[in-house]
Amino acid sequence: MSGLSTSFVDQLVVPGDVVLDLSAMANQTIKLGGGLRQDCDAITVIKAGKLRFSKPNKYWVESSQKRYVPCMGDTVLGIVVDSKADNFLVDIKGPTLAFLPVLAFEGGTRRNIPKFETGTLLYARVVKANTGMNPELSCMDVTGKAAEFGQLKDGYMFESSTGLSRMLLSSPACPVLEALGKKLSFEIAVGLNGRVWVNAESPSTVILVTNAIMNSESLSGVQQKIMVEKLLKRVQ
Repeated sequence: MSGLSTSFVDQLVVPGDVVLDLSAMANQTIKLGGGLRQDCDAITVIKAGKLRFSKPNKYWVESSQKRYVPCMGDTVLGIVVDSKADNFLVDIKGPTLAFLPVLAFEGGTRRNIPKFETGTLLYARVVKANTGMNPELSCMDVTGKAAEFGQLKDGYMFESSTGLSRMLLSSPACPVLEALGKKLSFEIAVGLNGRVWVNAESPSTVILVTNAIMNSESLSGVQQKIMVEKLLKRVQ
């Protein structure tokens, strides 16, 4: 095996498959996402799905599932379930609740700690995800800016599979979002944990966008565009 086994990328893999040999990849740094584990020089699959690669160096196994396994760097939609002196406790659909430190906000100090009621919806980033420990979140990007992170007000949040979330975040733009964006004005936040938030001035737009997204998971790109056109015709 010559280091990177490109033959595995975009193919179905199962637990036990060895997809990378680090001993043949001198001076290369790689990032491992969900579904992969390092055993000495071997990168081994630990859950079934499709092996994915994104430039420059990230690999992960994509599988559509309801249960979310937190991974460092993931963007997630979390629901505040409790607040403590130092942390908010946040439900991100993972095996355990996540901690969001009260200072993990742009310009965060003890004097300006945000106040979130139970049930508040947040867009956050996973900054720590170690087995056996509660994941840790942040509402800042890597430069310490709030960027798009923080509280999501109004709008409508719905649950999806993790596979649908990854499809919506794919690059170039996912066909269903591209087709909707040409005709409608709306805001969207997608969490890799299988949650999607949609907001628009008109409730009918929120409903249409939500239905289009939920219908899109099993459709090809062309089918997604046709489905959006049919939905738009119904409301015109």
